[in-house]
Amino acid sequence: MIGEPAARPLENLDVAPGEERDEQGIPSEPSLPRLHDARAAVEPSAATEAAADRLSLGDAPAGPWQSDPPSLGLSPVPASPADRPGLQLAQESVAASAATAGHGGAFQDTIVQPDARPKSPSIAVALKEELVAWVKTLLSAAVYAVLIVTFGVQVARVEGQSMAPTLEDQDRLIVNKLVYRISEPRRGDIVMLYYPLNPDKSFVKRVIAEEGDTVRIVDGRVYVNDIPLKDDYVSNEYRSHDDWGPQVINEGYYFVMGDHRNNSSDSRHWGMVPKRYIIGKVQLRWWPVPTARVF
Repeated sequence: MIGEPAARPLENLDVAPGEERDEQGIPSEPSLPRLHDARAAVEPSAATEAAADRLSLGDAPAGPWQSDPPSLGLSPVPASPADRPGLQLAQESVAASAATAGHGGAFQDTIVQPDARPKSPSIAVALKEELVAWVKTLLSAAVYAVLIVTFGVQVARVEGQSMAPTLEDQDRLIVNKLVYRISEPRRGDIVMLYYPLNPDKSFVKRVIAEEGDTVRIVDGRVYVNDIPLKDDYVSNEYRSHDDWGPQVINEGYYFVMGDHRNNSSDSRHWGMVPKRYIIGKVQLRWWPVPTARVF
């Protein structure tokens, strides 16, 4: 802060030629402008103003300050940074630099560095991908189902009473279609087969005799190679009293009958069944659950 100049005697002030003084030696009114000029000479210089503008907010005195004594009639220097545009601009620049440094250059990185995060796909693209995934899943399931049904197993439902009491009407079965691709049907197997007179229909019967066997039925009693067939699975009320044969089973054919002998359409009526018409072996009755059984 610039100090107040020492007081000088009024008589030592310069008086321009032609100026007049009063009785006490004070210049008359015309000399006052020169006195104002002398006062103006003590105002701060441009260099002093620039130095003051470079002061930071922390270095400034806490309160109003003036560069010249008010006794000389000079205007006070603004004490608030808001009143000094140059000082306010410098302070804002310093504050911005400090904020940038304090955040580790985050502001600069946000501007310069590109956004490396992957952009989320649009809703249409997401729906398309989801639809494609579902279609693939359904097609795969369909292919597996076809392969299983064609070469593996098949679900069947019993209609009628020709296999009672072993199988009842509306029983659900699992038929093993693979077993007879690697082996041959055996006596006593319960099989699913195509009806020889109409292959569009399928039946469930029991194998009684294989190729080369001789079958004969006397009063409902079955003999295979002149040996009574052990058929204790047939109830007395389901036995027939018919006669059939004797007949030799041709190669590649099978003789089949229903367990409900007096209510079954089988080889006694429409002949032998070729092996290629045998679909598979009934492996499981899974419905009704209380009577589930493996054969």
